[in-house]
Amino acid sequence: KGGEIGWVSVSPDADNEHLDLILPEEARNEALGISSKPGDIVMAQSERGYHLVQIVDVMVDVRKMAMTRSRDRNKKKKKTDGAKGDEVKKLGILGGAILAEQNGVEFKRDLIYKVETMGCQMNIADSERMEGQLQSLGIRPIDEVKDKGRKVDLVVLNTCSIRDHAEQKVYSYIGPYAKRKREGEDVTIVVAGCVAQQEGEALLRRAPEVDLVMGPQYANRLGDLLEDVANGNQVVATEASHIMEDSTKPRRQSSTAAWVNVIYGCNERCTYCIVPTTRGVEQSRPVEIIVQEVTELVSQGYKEVTLLGQNIDAYGRDMIPKRKFSDLLRTVGSVPGLKRLRFVTSHPRYMSLGVIDAVAETPTACLNFHIPPQSGSDKILNAMGRGHTREKFLQIVDRIRERLPDAAITADMIVGFPGETEEQFQDTLKLMEEVTFDSVNTAAYSPRPNTPAAVWEDQVDDDIKQDRLQRINRLNLKHAAERRARMLGRIEKVLIEERNVKKPTQVMGRTTHGYIVYCEGDIDELRGKLVNVEIEVCQTYYLAGTLVDICDDEEV
Repeated sequence: KGGEIGWVSVSPDADNEHLDLILPEEARNEALGISSKPGDIVMAQSERGYHLVQIVDVMVDVRKMAMTRSRDRNKKKKKTDGAKGDEVKKLGILGGAILAEQNGVEFKRDLIYKVETMGCQMNIADSERMEGQLQSLGIRPIDEVKDKGRKVDLVVLNTCSIRDHAEQKVYSYIGPYAKRKREGEDVTIVVAGCVAQQEGEALLRRAPEVDLVMGPQYANRLGDLLEDVANGNQVVATEASHIMEDSTKPRRQSSTAAWVNVIYGCNERCTYCIVPTTRGVEQSRPVEIIVQEVTELVSQGYKEVTLLGQNIDAYGRDMIPKRKFSDLLRTVGSVPGLKRLRFVTSHPRYMSLGVIDAVAETPTACLNFHIPPQSGSDKILNAMGRGHTREKFLQIVDRIRERLPDAAITADMIVGFPGETEEQFQDTLKLMEEVTFDSVNTAAYSPRPNTPAAVWEDQVDDDIKQDRLQRINRLNLKHAAERRARMLGRIEKVLIEERNVKKPTQVMGRTTHGYIVYCEGDIDELRGKLVNVEIEVCQTYYLAGTLVDICDDEEV
């Protein structure tokens, strides 16, 4: 259908004869022999001529790639709830859930899980995918009210290694669960994310109670890896791997706005950053798969989508042939029924002026750019390995201000990078004054494992870093207040997302700029609606006003 061939196996014993009329064996073998990734289009030849083949997905046996270590457990055969009465070797209640899912029967035990997420939007999206995997096994999320006093059967800690003391926080968090296991309780402990990728097998040596250590590239293969855990093994899955499309559905945290990954990994080598080590090389998802996911989200009632990538402007450069992120923006932005489209994170080195043009020409694209310069000093930018200058960054800002004068620009800044002088720090403050960002995520530099800057001798003293952090934060607050003050008296379109938890009679939404807005309203009536709000209060990080009316369904 539509040229779709289906899965083609590299195994010599595979039964692929049914494909001969579509793609002859010699062409299949040639296509399979070409090193390719999802999204690539390759050419193969047969006696029938030339064939253009698009690689949609690559299936990897993650269980063969993972390191497993057998636990010294009692592996007596036992009958497991939901397993059709078969004798099985799978261990504990987790094994019962997995076996029931494999046999297509209901698992009668009520298992609950908890996922704790640290860090960026990418981690949030990964956690949603892992929760989808767990729910496909019949394990449900803990309900803080219904399950009060009950202990979870499985815990996932999705970790972030960006901030200082990240590793210590992980060991501290898993401590109570490790204690439960030492006392004989049947609890499964999973450590995922960037710290898991960074620490690998060393994490098991320090915390032997952990069952599974898995890098971000395995987020949508959690169910496969848990099967090895149920077989009595400790599992470490940190090998580089193609990220396969997920057949389960993520458990979205919102019913209005959703995250959609478009590119995984990062090929940059910023001297302070551990992300390329923990998230691997860049892998763009095929345009068709992204559009299919967004279309399905819209059909489920989602109104807003945020496209995710560590370096989103690199989208498509790893594909054959190469693609452009600006083209993807236009394509996704035209999905019928989508009201709003956002994207993060842009890199000044790669962000093209075409992306700004695409936002200006795509009605659903939000007026919100997140472009981290990290410093305002060319010397520090060079030491960071950023690959762009202060001037290049300002050219991007000028183009945004020219084409989209009302757009919000947010950023990230690091202070106290090794060797940073007071004069170079002042260059950062001057850049902030020149741009007037809508908000800046600030951080004092902290050495991360396996990064060049961590071992440089010209480290800045902690007291100087903290002083600079306080000063940059004061300027950040001043600019945030100034930028939001221009909204006073304006009527802004706001997409309502949730109830205001601090004032239940109010609802919370966001403008196209990403500003949080509160107004009186019934969340059950307004959730997912675009409404017009007259802005009457402008605070540093939120706006408030009066609901004027509900927009027509066709408005964006």
